[in-house]
Amino acid sequence: MPLAMNREVFITCAVTGSGGSQDRSPHVPRSPAQIADSAIEAARAGAAIVHCHVRDPETGKPSRDPALFREVTERIRESQVDVVLNLTAGMGGDMVLGPTERPLPLNDTGTDMAGASERVRHVAECRPEICTLDCGTMNFAEADYVMTNTPGMLRAMGAMMTEMGVKPEIEAFDTGHLWLAKQLVSEGVLAPDALVQLCMGVPWGAPDDLNTFMAMVNNVPSDWTWSAFSIGRNQMAYVAASVLAGGNVRVGLEDNLWLDKGVLATNAQLVERAVGIIEHMGARVIGPDAVRTKLGLTKRAPA
Repeated sequence: MPLAMNREVFITCAVTGSGGSQDRSPHVPRSPAQIADSAIEAARAGAAIVHCHVRDPETGKPSRDPALFREVTERIRESQVDVVLNLTAGMGGDMVLGPTERPLPLNDTGTDMAGASERVRHVAECRPEICTLDCGTMNFAEADYVMTNTPGMLRAMGAMMTEMGVKPEIEAFDTGHLWLAKQLVSEGVLAPDALVQLCMGVPWGAPDDLNTFMAMVNNVPSDWTWSAFSIGRNQMAYVAASVLAGGNVRVGLEDNLWLDKGVLATNAQLVERAVGIIEHMGARVIGPDAVRTKLGLTKRAPA
């Protein structure tokens, strides 16, 4: 893929995520009301898409309770702020093995393995415009934790998303995930005009050096739409890198808690910073209606 700067850029804000960040910043939203409010503020700041997980309102721990997703969805849709809703479908594939000399049985603490239908139940109920499809199994930084997404599970989940009319956002943590995604498109599981998020710097996926990043970019088919992010201190650097390489951008508290050294960020502040970078590069930030046209999405009214 030739290097060509993107002049019409959309911003996704990843509002809260499922990592253990709830006690590291008071700005990480926990309750459905807090998550929806933070998403709405991010949209006002310039995010065309909000990517939402949900958390237990009391503990802040990640959840996949459909009732929590419904409340977030309803609050956002009933607001006066237009934004494209993107719900995670990444929960329900968490496997924690036992000690290295006795990996089985699985550790009950942290293991959450669900079937394909259950993993997308909240998507079927809420019908967001976009939902995520983590396109591969992944080792994270934790010693014995594995995010499991087998080819069979991804075929089943992807087919369900396509049948629902919800556009999958392929989450690619390494080049092999893009390889599998292209196979799913060739099989007709996913539509040809795919949407992909390049996830950089997540241990132990693709590191966020520019050589690896361009290897990821060069593996995205030319007729796909893509976006990218990096976690932590390189989040804003990847706003510029993604635009320069022809893509769109993602920022938010799921990936980075800091605005500046020693200064904790809000989602709106991270979006505002990204808008400034994009515009100073000579590009334009586009809104939700333009994104719907670009991606072939249909806006859904409040239920």
